[in-house]
Amino acid sequence: MNELSYILEILKYTISGVIIFFVGWFFVHTYLKERLDIKSIEFKKAGLAHVLPFRLQAYERIVLFLERINPSNMLVRLHVSGMSAREMQHMILSDIRAEYQHNISQQIYVSNTAWTVVKKIKEDTISMVNMATNALPENASAVDVSKSILMHLANLETDNPYDTALTIVKRDIQQLF
Repeated sequence: MNELSYILEILKYTISGVIIFFVGWFFVHTYLKERLDIKSIEFKKAGLAHVLPFRLQAYERIVLFLERINPSNMLVRLHVSGMSAREMQHMILSDIRAEYQHNISQQIYVSNTAWTVVKKIKEDTISMVNMATNALPENASAVDVSKSILMHLANLETDNPYDTALTIVKRDIQQLF
């Protein structure tokens, strides 16, 4: 009987020790997890404070890009009297590509949706310029190209794609706050 009571005593101390260990482990683990979560949130806040100005600047540059390639703004800015249609087409396409290359790094800071819209608007604008120029006779002037592009834009069945793109970009900016 002595052996049985000795084993029961050992079992009693062992089980109570294991229970105390797991209770202690649970509280320490919970405390450490909460501290880690708090530190993680603080780290993200600090990172956001540094990145937010870059993101806002990127969105500003994207808005500027969209405004600069909008035909109603671009054609006035690039028009040179006496220029042929092909020269105007070349100048417009060069300007669009240069603007895009200048802003290509902004995709790091803007959402995928915003960047996809920017690429689509760029490609659609290039396509519109090419179609408008190719539809004109060989001896057409830059004014004819401008009129053709603006007519094409006015005849779109949907809303102005440049305004729609700006709305999407603005919605993305509002999600930052």
